[in-house]
Amino acid sequence: MSAERVRRSLQRLGLRTVYKRPYRVTTDSAHRLPVAPKLLDRRFDGWQPEQAWVSDITFSRTGEGWLYLAAILDLASGRIVGWPMSERINAGLACQALRSACWQRKPAPGLLLLSDRGSQYASRAYRKLANDFRMNVSMIRRANAWDNAPMESFFKTLKVEGIYQVHYETRAQARLDIVDQIEGYYNRQRLHASIDFFTPVDYEARLIAA
Repeated sequence: MSAERVRRSLQRLGLRTVYKRPYRVTTDSAHRLPVAPKLLDRRFDGWQPEQAWVSDITFSRTGEGWLYLAAILDLASGRIVGWPMSERINAGLACQALRSACWQRKPAPGLLLLSDRGSQYASRAYRKLANDFRMNVSMIRRANAWDNAPMESFFKTLKVEGIYQVHYETRAQARLDIVDQIEGYYNRQRLHASIDFFTPVDYEARLIAA
């Protein structure tokens, strides 16, 4: 079915797509900070919990301005293990995500941690924090979303199924709804085809019990 035929069908039904939204850049890679090697190299499958995490930052529009979400996803199950939000996009937000994920999950040394090359992740504070947790940092190539495909997929799902359906008057309203979307629905109720139609929480339990 062609895109034009889909468009006409939607028009007849009085429906509209929710996928297209204005693009906003969240990655500042025009810096001279150290960049980590591409260690993960798109090896997204076959991990056990707390062996490999991917991270990124996205945003939501509210009546008070932008709200930024820094998320961390465990590649073993697709579970989101860190999700702090802030009105500012900086290294502090990236560090907060990593701290909260580590406090909750307590990974063993050697975990592989993927991010983009943005200044938030290349910052001295973030690199020191990852080193303190004894993690191996990996970074994607510049402007290559496929290198972080699982996180891109999560953000698309979160926005299309949740964020784009709501108009947030305040950042506080957005925070509450996004936390509910992530921890209440995405992690615990939504079935994922990529993990045999389990929820991330259930699939993780299955991996641990195996």
